[in-house]
Amino acid sequence: MAESKEELKSFLMKVKEECGKAGLKLNIQKTKIIASGPTTSRQIDGETMETVIDFILGGSKITADGDCSHEIKRCLLLGRKAMTNLDSTLKSRDITLLTKVCLVKAVVFPVVMYGCESWTIKKAELQRIDAFELWCWRRLLRVPWTARRSNQSLLKEISPEYSLEGMMLTLKLQSFCHLILQITDSLEKTLMLGKTEGGRRRG
Repeated sequence: MAESKEELKSFLMKVKEECGKAGLKLNIQKTKIIASGPTTSRQIDGETMETVIDFILGGSKITADGDCSHEIKRCLLLGRKAMTNLDSTLKSRDITLLTKVCLVKAVVFPVVMYGCESWTIKKAELQRIDAFELWCWRRLLRVPWTARRSNQSLLKEISPEYSLEGMMLTLKLQSFCHLILQITDSLEKTLMLGKTEGGRRRG
């Protein structure tokens, strides 16, 4: 993470130098830059580095504007795919309803919740998350949308201990407590608890 173009160039040259020591070569053309402000493509040793607006890092989508709505949509799509892959298992009559519910919570929900500790969930995203959970339960119970059956009756039959939204909130609180209890200051803790210089006027 660099705060200026000069610092970025210094970092890249350092990485390139260390790669050379190990007999490796840094491919500048495949190296991407993402910036929080306006920037143009940079050149390192005559090779151009492309500036992108988003990329996947560690399984999560990072965007230049810091908006996590795209990441939430991506995780919901991955969750739908995981749920679809369980169709043959969920249709089995040899598996109890309780086991099927536990299977969805163990296989599908973690895909959706991956990295949710850092999400800023707005009302629109919250509605998508709730809709996804109900879609999962309808698919598990094999209840089509055309059936005249309320969402409340589905939840009553499934009887989930926690909703998907509640499970996400639990993970966010656990992550926050972990940061607060850290003895040494980290970048995450500083961002969470840091204060800006100065103050505001009275009134």
